[in-house]
Amino acid sequence: MAQEPLPHRLTLAERNKLTVTGVTEVVSFEDREVVLQTGMGILTVQGSQLQLKNLSLEGGQVEVEGSVSALVYEEARQGGWFSRLFG
Repeated sequence: MAQEPLPHRLTLAERNKLTVTGVTEVVSFEDREVVLQTGMGILTVQGSQLQLKNLSLEGGQVEVEGSVSALVYEEARQGGWFSRLFG
């Protein structure tokens, strides 16, 4: 039985406190970039002095603090590299 995706929501307060719900995985984390897998695709948070303050993957919530300069979604890719090359 397929699990229902977690609801996805972003809340950014004063460009320094970001709350994200619907997170299924923290892909990578550095002080200038946090990459999250969400129910809506890969979300990259860019900025400086970024820190994970709260992480609850069971509930799908992540809080990031620091100076946020960009939020970027990566388009979902269909198939592997071969199908993209010849599709």
